[in-house]
Amino acid sequence: MRNPVLAVLLAGIVVAAPASAVDLLQVYREALANDASYASAQASLRAGEEKSVQGRSALLPTIGASGNVNRTHYDTAFGGSDLGIDFTGNSYTLSLSQPLYRVANWEQYQEGKLSVAASEAQFAQAQQDLIVRVAQAYFDVLIAQDTLDSLEAQKKAITEQLASAKRNFEVGTATITDTHEAQARYDLAQAQEIAARNDLEIKRTALEQITGKPPGGLAPLRAGVQLKQPQPAQLGPWVQSAEQQNYGVVGQQLALEIAQREIKRNRAGHYPTVDLVASRSHTKPAMTALSPFSGSADTSTVGVQWAIPLFSGFAVDSKVREAIALEDKARADLEGARRSAAQGARQAYLGVTSGLAQVKALEAAEVSSKSSLDSNLLGYQVGVRINIDVLNAQQQLYSTRSQLAKARYDTLVNGLRLKAAAGTLKEEDLQRLNALLAH
Repeated sequence: MRNPVLAVLLAGIVVAAPASAVDLLQVYREALANDASYASAQASLRAGEEKSVQGRSALLPTIGASGNVNRTHYDTAFGGSDLGIDFTGNSYTLSLSQPLYRVANWEQYQEGKLSVAASEAQFAQAQQDLIVRVAQAYFDVLIAQDTLDSLEAQKKAITEQLASAKRNFEVGTATITDTHEAQARYDLAQAQEIAARNDLEIKRTALEQITGKPPGGLAPLRAGVQLKQPQPAQLGPWVQSAEQQNYGVVGQQLALEIAQREIKRNRAGHYPTVDLVASRSHTKPAMTALSPFSGSADTSTVGVQWAIPLFSGFAVDSKVREAIALEDKARADLEGARRSAAQGARQAYLGVTSGLAQVKALEAAEVSSKSSLDSNLLGYQVGVRINIDVLNAQQQLYSTRSQLAKARYDTLVNGLRLKAAAGTLKEEDLQRLNALLAH
């Protein structure tokens, strides 16, 4: 048996984590501090929180002050001389208005509180999206790295097999066909390696876009990690949770409530308004020739002011119809969000369950492929197998290894997507996933 070939092969299969590797949780912390989309969501949340303050302001009193100062120049002739006299006067008013009955203002206040809740739902969804995006980008890099490592090890094994075929041809125990086959596989592996390096760089750049810094070595999954079924292990509860708790659904539910409040606010254009008003005025007029003695006057007023809208050119009715149409739109959007969330939960659940089955099948295929390679290497040594058989067995084992790694990573990401669709994804789920990595 050609031990150098098998040693090279097995060395390429198991790749240890770099000593300075960062894990998934560390990458997530960097994304929290540097991801542009998450920073945008934070700013949007801060802006949305002000809607409650703005809505409440319509229920609070309005206080204002105004005043003026004027100067009058008076020219006259007295005793044969021209005289110029300046007179100065001033006044100021302090006014207060407190709404007593304004339906539109009350509905605006309620809309403000709903808008704050909608902003919080959008931010919560952005947090979940960040978790999924970080995990997907992290594992994409690992998949690309595994693929590159596999191709490099495969190329080394093919190089050894090519050298063996050349030696056997020189001594006359093999034909030139074996050499050509090995050379063709080597050239193909070299081309695939170039493509794999390019793909790895692209995936690392995608992760850098989220974290804001070039990623170092990443911690891979521990060897022998056993993936678990989602809990609960039935599709129905996940779909039901998605239809009720998904943050996209929650946001659309709040949008519907806002639309309903908007109808009431616009209908209030037909209702009377009542305000408490109060004012305090001080006036000091300027002296004039007709009024040579100047005094000051103070006036205080308190009362109730009411107004009844009679006709506004059909604007109120038009706005009500517009608001009703927007309510219908919001209701349709809510139904669409529920269906989308349910479909997302189904896809993620099936992705997890089928991924687990695929992992199990590929683990069995890995064992079989390794046994097949061992047998073909031994058969090639004793002359019952040809070079192409060994090359095919090598390719099958490496391909199986790559597919197995990808299936594991995809299953883990689908688990996060499932919880995100159900509206239950938290940072603790990422911590549990991080515990599966080789630190």
